[in-house]
Parts: sequence; structure tokens; C-alpha cells
Amino acid sequence: MSKKVSYYTKEGLDKLRSELSELKSKGRADIARQIAEARDKGDLSENAEYDAAKDAQGLLEAKIAQLEDLVSNARLLDENNIDTSKVSILSKVTIKNKKNGASVTYTLVSEEEADLKAGKISTMSPIGKGLLGKKKGEVAKITTPAGEIEFEVVNITA
Repeated sequence: MSKKVSYYTKEGLDKLRSELSELKSKGRADIARQIAEARDKGDLSENAEYDAAKDAQGLLEAKIAQLEDLVSNARLLDENNIDTSKVSILSKVTIKNKKNGASVTYTLVSEEEADLKAGKISTMSPIGKGLLGKKKGEVAKITTPAGEIEFEVVNITA
């Protein structure tokens, strides 16, 4: 598995640990029950239900291994030590589109925690990358699928 360090908020890391715990307990128990039910139906060599349950078990174990890897390489970000003089991870940044004047506020988070509906964008997204390191009042020229857009950094908070 990867040894890529990922940074999380307390909320994001708790969510990841909760999902891992759920898969290990309830997920494994459900798969074991499905395999037992399929096994009770007779000949395993021609039992599609048994094969499907074993495949599901393999996928579940792969997901558990992936989550364990993520959790073991996760680092917790301290939200109290955020430098608000420039845009960085966990910054809440308000930007204004220079062309149409529309303002929007995003919180920059790790790729795994990104959720556009919640106003959280990844530092690896085009806009996130373009904003990193910018100070209040600076303009970021960001290449998006719609073309190059200029955003002015209006405000930065923790």
C-alpha cells in the first residue's frame, strides 16, 4: 500500500475511523452470514450465491486494508495554528471572480475530505492549487476546464 501522508481535520479523521470500525465489525459479520447462507444451499462448485459472497468478502477486505493504510498515514491538523496571512490548508478563503464579481467562500482541505456541497475544496484541485500561498488582495489566475479565471482573495480566516 501507499505511504502517502494525508492531513485531516479532527472531524475528517473521526469519520474515517468510524467507517473503518463499521466495516470491520458489521461489514465482516454481514459477509460471514451471506457466505454461511450460501454454503447451506448445497454444492459449492455451482453455487453463484456463494461465489458472489466470496467476491464481496474480497472487496470488503480490500476496502478495509485501504482504510487502515489511510488511517495509519493520517496526520491531524491543528486548526488553532493556521496562518491567516496567506492561503493554506484549512484556510477559509473568500474569493471574488474578477470577471463577473461573484464571491464564494471555500475551506481548503485534503483531497479525501473535499466536499463541494459543504464548501470544502481540495488543495489539489485547480482552484485550491491556485489559491495556496496567496495573500489577501492578491489575484490568482487559475486555469479551469472553462478557461483561465482570475480570482481576487478577499478574506482569509481560520
